Amino acid sequence: MKVMFSIPDPLYARMMAIIPQRQRSKVIAKLLEDEVKRREQELYQAALDVEQDEELSAEMEEWDVTVGDGIE
Repeated sequence: MKVMFSIPDPLYARMMAIIPQRQRSKVIAKLLEDEVKRREQELYQAALDVEQDEELSAEMEEWDVTVGDGIE
């Protein structure tokens, strides 16, 4: 898939100077993959932290009485 995005001119010039033309897409894809994985892991860890928060869990249990109250 082809996409279009903007990068600062100085970064573009450095990329053009150092990364061979036929390797640029591969390098950019690898960088994006690494960043997406890192952010997914952070999000997953945050979800685990919330799930293990006993105080928050107790508060959420108090709200369980509203389940099925007919309000949507």
